[in-house]
Amino acid sequence: MTINIKGELIDLSQPKIMGILNLTPDSFYDGGKFNAEDQALIQTEKMISEGAYFIDLGACSTQPGAEEITEEEEKKRLFNILEKLIESFPKQFFSIDTYRSAVAEGCLNRGAVMINDISGGQFDAKMMQTVGEKNVPYVLMHLLGTPKDMQKNPKYDNVVQEVLYYFSEKIQQAYRNGINDVIIDPGFGFGKTLEHNYELMNHLDLFQSLELPVLVGISRKSMIYKKLGVTADKALNGTTVLNTIALSKGANILRVHDVKQAKECIELLQALR
Repeated sequence: MTINIKGELIDLSQPKIMGILNLTPDSFYDGGKFNAEDQALIQTEKMISEGAYFIDLGACSTQPGAEEITEEEEKKRLFNILEKLIESFPKQFFSIDTYRSAVAEGCLNRGAVMINDISGGQFDAKMMQTVGEKNVPYVLMHLLGTPKDMQKNPKYDNVVQEVLYYFSEKIQQAYRNGINDVIIDPGFGFGKTLEHNYELMNHLDLFQSLELPVLVGISRKSMIYKKLGVTADKALNGTTVLNTIALSKGANILRVHDVKQAKECIELLQALR
């Protein structure tokens, strides 16, 4: 299973790590820690040294209840730091976590190589077209509602079936827009109760039927810390447990805050196989 980045085929049958770099003041776990240039450079170097294959930059918080920032503010937070990161780490693959096509286009023009869209094109009708024209991989996530209201009362008759059906439609839309490399993300914590999240994790192997790479992002999320009765800063052990389960069920990319521990999960599971 491969994706094409700048003409290079990336083999995802060997799972890869996507390190999270939040350039926000208000993200649920590490908001405000890395939104200055020097801090972002240090954290990126750390994640690369620990084994991050991709670095995912986000400048607009999408935690439950998050207020939307303006497009100009998102660009202001992203563009300069992205340019510095690419200058400092020219061989690294940088992904952009955004649901705005203008932000995506600006970052791709500056050297980013992947777009990670929580909305699957729902929030910006031009997003898929933009990604297709730039011929870069697209992380297509499932979300019910918007970040501001998604956790108020999410309801499904069958969460696994409904998320699979969503992907079957959205994947075809992506192909029609010229996107050749689609990565699917079930969207843990985005419009799902704790029970929905664990139902999805329990049946994650069913997403192999879509025959596309699967990205899992559960790092330090509330599905872990609320279940354990702790806080996000105490949720690393729970994250490691669920990352291991996700890998055993076919996950190809782990999106994480803690690269070293995720890399160890991959290495130990590969040893068993």
